[in-house]
Amino acid sequence: MREIFREELLDKADFSIYKLVMLVTKRALEIAEGSPKLIDTGLDDKPISVAMNEIAEGKVKYKKTKEK
Repeated sequence: MREIFREELLDKADFSIYKLVMLVTKRALEIAEGSPKLIDTGLDDKPISVAMNEIAEGKVKYKKTKEK
């Protein structure tokens, strides 16, 4: 897997580190619980690394919700 830099991911999460952390965490938990990976990876790759790479490749996106 390639090295991912924070700046590369921030634009995918509306330039918010908080939103980025929440997005990566949620996706990593899904992968750890058995959700299929959206990219080709090795068997030894950790869920957090897979989640970050999925986000970097645009397979997982931050979805804006309407505020009340």
